[in-house]
Amino acid sequence: MTNESESREQTLVLIKPDGLSKSLTGNILTRLSETKLEIAAAKCLHVSRELAEAHYFALRAKPFFEELISYIQGEYHSRKKVMALVYVGSGAVSKLRQVCGSTNPEEADSVSIRGQYGRITTKGVYENVIHSSSSLDEAEREIKLWFEPDEIIYDLYPTEIIQVTAKKRVWSKKATVSK
Repeated sequence: MTNESESREQTLVLIKPDGLSKSLTGNILTRLSETKLEIAAAKCLHVSRELAEAHYFALRAKPFFEELISYIQGEYHSRKKVMALVYVGSGAVSKLRQVCGSTNPEEADSVSIRGQYGRITTKGVYENVIHSSSSLDEAEREIKLWFEPDEIIYDLYPTEIIQVTAKKRVWSKKATVSK
């Protein structure tokens, strides 16, 4: 390994449903770009209950677990989707944690993303608009949950080739013309 690859870290970022429903995506991406990290993968998706539970697995015994699941699935917002991104570069985890700010929007630095755009609802739900992995180990676990290896432009972790037989939805061969 070269020194460059040894210093390169990767981390997961999620722009949560409240960030998308408030049309904050551009503002958030601009703030994230200040870190000078590189985007290695990005996609928008609806979050299944299975994915939500796996993502918040460490918090499953907490009394607010069901609220977290509903929140990440977009049950409180008009846009029931998440934008998932993988960022890579030197110090990725700490740089993104700093720009995101404290999980509690009321405790977050006012210049952080959560300090600017987050809130706690009258029902006590933290709407903190963004998630970033807390450590390299968590980043690996989360990236592997949210992305397949071929969705990421770099080989971040060891992979293997397996034979899979599955149905897959593909683009129709029927021509469609919009006028």
